[in-house]
Amino acid sequence: MAWVYILKCSDNSYYTGSTVDLEKRMAEHVAGTFDGYTSSRLLVKLVFSYEMPTIFEAFLREHHLRQG
Repeated sequence: MAWVYILKCSDNSYYTGSTVDLEKRMAEHVAGTFDGYTSSRLLVKLVFSYEMPTIFEAFLREHHLRQG
């Protein structure tokens, strides 16, 4: 199983991602573990998540959501 998710950042922008471990990935976002979009916009809040059968499908849905 995998997840596609959307975060709301402190600047009111949104970040879309996909992962196989949503709990771990959220902890990484909250801690600013990796340099990138969300680490410069902390605090972040999970506003949407959806379980997908595979990481490939979650990745495809992530990119579809980014395109609007």
